[in-house]
Amino acid sequence: MSDVSRKPVRRLVIACGGTGGHLFPGIAVAQEAERRGWETMLLISEKQIDALAVQGHEDLRFEKVPAVAMPKVLSLKMPGFLWRVWRTRQHCRKLLTEFKADAVLGMGGFTSLPPVWAGKGLGLRTFVHESNAVPGKANKLTARFCTGVLLGLEACARFFPAGKTRVTGTPLRTALLSKPDRAEALKFFGLSGSKPTVLVMGGSQGARGVNRAMVEALPLLAARGVQVLHITGPGEYEGLKTAYAASPVGSAVVPFCQDMGMAYAAAEVAVSRSGASSLSELSAFGLPVILVPYPTAADDHQRRNAEVFTKAGAALAVEEAELGGGKLGDLLTGLLANEAERKRLGEAMRKLAPVDAAARVCDAVAG
Repeated sequence: MSDVSRKPVRRLVIACGGTGGHLFPGIAVAQEAERRGWETMLLISEKQIDALAVQGHEDLRFEKVPAVAMPKVLSLKMPGFLWRVWRTRQHCRKLLTEFKADAVLGMGGFTSLPPVWAGKGLGLRTFVHESNAVPGKANKLTARFCTGVLLGLEACARFFPAGKTRVTGTPLRTALLSKPDRAEALKFFGLSGSKPTVLVMGGSQGARGVNRAMVEALPLLAARGVQVLHITGPGEYEGLKTAYAASPVGSAVVPFCQDMGMAYAAAEVAVSRSGASSLSELSAFGLPVILVPYPTAADDHQRRNAEVFTKAGAALAVEEAELGGGKLGDLLTGLLANEAERKRLGEAMRKLAPVDAAARVCDAVAG
């Protein structure tokens, strides 16, 4: 991987807004970079999820940039999109110049394109990180302006030019590397220490299909003495809170969780979308998981991610359309009753995602 400059990296700009899957790994890289004595600036979007996710990270510098979402190529909205990209690029160029950046790292999505493009124009080292098994259109485009492409999964390498990629894994925040005691985690959420616990999460913005399937599963879970920690996403919180209140299932229902380490430590089994960031975190904890890929995810990347983990014997997967009629409850109670299967899945999970990914990313940026 060649560098455009031999100048040591001291100031790193990380473009990571738009979703938790981009933002949390970006924060992880910033934490590692700051530990090395670098200065960092993180570029985020104006979305609600970004505002929620940055809480508790007052030690890091965040700057908002206008979100840019690409319409279909033949859409009448395309000229407006190109104009917004250009204006955002100019704004990012100003931020990079004032910050005296040495390198720019995009963590994925169209939030990464303008700052990486601006960095390329300023002669800086430029990188993009792709967490998924198959890259999105934004990262394919952004890669054209990059010194190097960093990958969460080896399966993605075939989509980029040979010699330009490096497999680093998907970075994990510092808080996730010090695993709390299960009893402490259960107490943190007000859950019982004597019941098996299911963690349900649909990604940073929730998952309506998964949430509905869990409501259907509540009678069976109640009969089996199972309790649930459910991270609903902000938009689904009120409805799910009401559904759980009407059920005898012990539960903790939250719209968003700042301390995911506690959430993972509390559970024996998880239900999750198959976003790359969530998969990396689940791997670090070796948590058995039932994956429900988001059916309309861009480039079908969530199914591709799930395939990597199921082929490695590290997870179970089920399509959202197949979850009706209480099937999710059957899957969960079956897995909770099979300790040997949970152990096998957990051991396989731990092998798939390196816990030192943030350090690997910083090493690649430093050259």
